[in-house]
Amino acid sequence: MKFNKAMKEISVQELKEMMDNHDDFQLIDVREDFEYEMSNLGGNLIPLGGILIEADQVAKDKPVVVMCRSGRRSAAAIMQLEQQFGFTTLANLQGGILPWAEDIDPSMQVY
Repeated sequence: MKFNKAMKEISVQELKEMMDNHDDFQLIDVREDFEYEMSNLGGNLIPLGGILIEADQVAKDKPVVVMCRSGRRSAAAIMQLEQQFGFTTLANLQGGILPWAEDIDPSMQVY
């Protein structure tokens, strides 16, 4: 799979700052239900398989951070949304929820 080199990415530290500052942004989690139930950051759950069908739930008027477990599925979701619908406000959470659990919240259950 080839990744678009121009894809915007943010670190878990940047996401934590955005949350702490109550920035106006949307967080979308493209993992599956069972993964989300185990551990999540409170984002909107739209599994990758349904991202194009649910594209109308993705904000176009503010920054959107897309996340998964490791960053791969979220990158795929961003590519699909950019190619199909021309989204320009999407950023991939680097490394997904794994570095969040490691660096921000060590008590979080990951798999």
